[in-house]
Amino acid sequence: MVWCLPQIWRPAGYHGQSARNHDFFEGWFFKFVDPSRAHIYAFIPGILLGSDPHSFIQILDGQTHQSDYIRFRVDQFWAASDRLDIQIGDNHFNERHCQLQIRSGQRTVFGRVEFGPLRPWPVKLWSPGAMGWYAIVPFMECFHGVISFDHPLSGTLTINDAPISFENGRGYIEKDWGRSFPSAYIWIQSNHFDQPGISLMASIANIPWFSRSFRGFIIALWLHNRMYRFATYTGAELDYVILRDDQVEILVKDRHFALRISAVRTSAGLLRAPYANRMLQRISESLNSSVSIELFQRSSQGERLIYRGTGEPAGLDVNGKLEEIIDR
Repeated sequence: MVWCLPQIWRPAGYHGQSARNHDFFEGWFFKFVDPSRAHIYAFIPGILLGSDPHSFIQILDGQTHQSDYIRFRVDQFWAASDRLDIQIGDNHFNERHCQLQIRSGQRTVFGRVEFGPLRPWPVKLWSPGAMGWYAIVPFMECFHGVISFDHPLSGTLTINDAPISFENGRGYIEKDWGRSFPSAYIWIQSNHFDQPGISLMASIANIPWFSRSFRGFIIALWLHNRMYRFATYTGAELDYVILRDDQVEILVKDRHFALRISAVRTSAGLLRAPYANRMLQRISESLNSSVSIELFQRSSQGERLIYRGTGEPAGLDVNGKLEEIIDR
């Protein structure tokens, strides 16, 4: 694994400057939702190094579930190591906006979307972002960062000659980098609850650890200007992870709080993800699911409900060898 100590505290930046011919991937996930919630798009710029080196932009339409994968040469990719700033061909993504000029066989995208102030996962000395102290472990298979839980959007994209306004819309940004995606994982995300400023991100995955593996998780809820964090490295525990035909149910607890999550699966589109140093089309991702949550404060007198709400639309991935991470 390519690993650079100063980069640990810069999760938004590019981590692959020293990768060269090593097996390595890095991808940033930008989600745009217009104010009517009728138009939901994810744009994923990234790079793959190794036996099939190239850069790419993936597009997922949350309503039609159509996905596109546009390849670019490695020399058409540039990214800053100290900040969110990526350029692939004529396409530019940074912390203030994205500028798109995409022509593919099935889709054209032109325009510019501006971002309001981002709300990143806080970076601290001994907890550099969403990964906590695991970000310091050099042999991790996959690293994860949350660049913005929630931010306002403005601007217009013209997609297949149809203009779509994202004025007063909402955005979300996260990223992954490393050698490979996990063999099994569940991912849930929404920043469209009944009150502005509420945002949920939950990730549960099978994590290789020396010759074994364990079920790791990162779950965070922004509520009333406070982040409630539940993670393997915080000492929180998963009471259960239940997978039904169209539903995922999760209960996570620590000493002070409990969070119950129930996400309903809908139709999904196929995305490519890095496995065995190849971008394989095996990720089924929905952008228009729904997620219901309940947050409780725990004490010796019992549990007190702090918040109950439903996020729509919600992103939901349920992929891989799920027996590795679910209870039933």
